Amino acid sequence: MKQVKPYKNKPGDKKAQVKEMFDNISPKYDFLNRLLSMGIDRGWRNKLIDLMKPYQPKNILDIATGTGDLAILEAIQLSPEKVIGLDISEGMLKVAKEKVLEKKLEHIIELITGDAENIPYENDTFDAITVAFGVRNFENLKQGLKEMNRVLKPGGIALILEFSQPEQTPFKQAYGIYSKYILPFIGKIISGDQSAYSYLPESISVFPYGEKMKQILMESGFSQVNIYPLTFGISTIYLAKK
Repeated sequence: MKQVKPYKNKPGDKKAQVKEMFDNISPKYDFLNRLLSMGIDRGWRNKLIDLMKPYQPKNILDIATGTGDLAILEAIQLSPEKVIGLDISEGMLKVAKEKVLEKKLEHIIELITGDAENIPYENDTFDAITVAFGVRNFENLKQGLKEMNRVLKPGGIALILEFSQPEQTPFKQAYGIYSKYILPFIGKIISGDQSAYSYLPESISVFPYGEKMKQILMESGFSQVNIYPLTFGISTIYLAKK
């Protein structure tokens, strides 16, 4: 898998650049998410929550929690004992903390700075792990997935929501035009960071999805993987069991 970094002309590994990118765009991240996805991303997260409900997880780890949208949904809709939101970007976590306090969920949600490829928890800790639009930013995808498997309890579930690529005409062509030209243009104007919103479509174009992603999850230690394409294949949820 080809590795794409946010800032092509800057030194530093992908992990350091991803942290810098999200620190840069964190103040405008939520607004741009809603705008660029036309609000559809909310429905995708709700679908992930619906898939979690039958398992009734009590201890949840939300990796690449960002500004906390998914962790907050989990705390409200799943009645867990604890949700840990982990992210490498302190800028994103600052926004998340404000939202958690506003919703009075600090007794359930704990936000920590951390690396998804070196999760600071013991083996077999969590009932469920979630990642929304985060695995694409891992520097070493298999390492991150193996870490998720390690800290999951036996029988636990990992749910990954990630962008994929539509394969049917005309959605494939329309999405290609939108992601290559329109999305970076709007992102640059609002966030002031052209590289961040050029990185998004580039990283999607090289990232494995569907059966390829399922195979990587199986190779990373998961015993069963179900695939749920969403909105003509623009994004996909993978439900993987340990």
